[in-house]
Amino acid sequence: MADVQTRDVPVPKQLENDNKYSAIINQAAFLQNQDVHVEDEADDEPEPISIKEMLVRLDGVFPMDEAVIEAQLEALPKGTKFLSAERFGTSAWTVTGRIMALESDGSERPYFLKVAYGEHGRIMLNGEWESSKMIYGIMPDFIPIPYGFGRYRIGKPATYFYLSEFVDMDVTTAPDPAEWAARLAAMHKASVSPTGKFGFPVKTCDGKLAHTVDWDASWASFYRKLLLGVCKLDLETNGPWPELERATAQVCDVVIPRLLDNLRTSDGEPIKPCIIHGDLWEGNMGINMETGDTLLFDAGSYFAHNEMELGHWRCEFSSVFRAKVYTRHYLRTYPAAVPVDEFDDRNRLYSLKGAINYSAGHPGTPLRKTAYNNMCYLCEKYAPVDGIDKYDPMIDPSITGARIVPHLAEGLI
Repeated sequence: MADVQTRDVPVPKQLENDNKYSAIINQAAFLQNQDVHVEDEADDEPEPISIKEMLVRLDGVFPMDEAVIEAQLEALPKGTKFLSAERFGTSAWTVTGRIMALESDGSERPYFLKVAYGEHGRIMLNGEWESSKMIYGIMPDFIPIPYGFGRYRIGKPATYFYLSEFVDMDVTTAPDPAEWAARLAAMHKASVSPTGKFGFPVKTCDGKLAHTVDWDASWASFYRKLLLGVCKLDLETNGPWPELERATAQVCDVVIPRLLDNLRTSDGEPIKPCIIHGDLWEGNMGINMETGDTLLFDAGSYFAHNEMELGHWRCEFSSVFRAKVYTRHYLRTYPAAVPVDEFDDRNRLYSLKGAINYSAGHPGTPLRKTAYNNMCYLCEKYAPVDGIDKYDPMIDPSITGARIVPHLAEGLI
């Protein structure tokens, strides 16, 4: 479809006299007239706006724009007409809605729309757009169809959208472990890095925070940069902690090369870069009510060691996938890398990224302490260093079973 991000979008001819369309465009004008400061490339002193603040300013109005309508009409069969838009669902970092369209046969069809603001919103939604296209190209029945990404015509606040298929999903039932693991492993196996390296062509996000995903031929080097990136964000958000900083340096400089430098597949080949979802826990998947198939959504992908995907499952926010039956079924389909007996240590190492990223996005949560304790374990086993604490199994959630209820967003709930 056309790149609507940089184009001046004319009013579609079939909508010029449409009262519903006019009402929607008036909603966009409402937004433009608000005294809102957001991060934008034209601002000298960018100030991000929270979703909570934007929802208050919207006062129940869904922020629609003709750029979305054009994207929708270009992506869909000829004769499709826009009908309406409404708020739908809850998201931590975006405003979400459902668009209704009238197809040429007279039937109505819904579509899903995400809206975000500022440069961060652009990075987040463009990352999801590119991630979803990549996954859809590998397994079309594993993610809602991605239709478009672009920028609203309104000048301020800088507003971006991601348009996709609307799928009626059950998001409360735990998926069948065997079926879920087989589909996830199939996606990992079928993926091929376009460069042969680890990384991704555009920035992607885990929650609201951008990954460091520059291409790298070495998995150990890539993961080191990825982990250091989230640790830097956590330090900026939660403040200094000398012992954590010391443990982080030891993990990145010694433990990562020790555990990741010489990995091989069960067939003795070097591990290959696999596409991963990037933020995979039960909150980012559902079951298609029509087909019964499991689905992914909210992807923030990159090409990684496939086991990286399972690191999130060790974290306190993943209450369903922490059940070992999911990992067991996955490893039956996609065997652990060699050395096999170091799989759990790699899983602990990979969980650091998800835990610290969560800590950076939600200040004051216990995952920062969990990550530090896991670093202490890894340092004790592989790279002893003075000046950090001794690993404490009594505060290890993988032993105690401690869990948290994930935040939607700071101040949103």
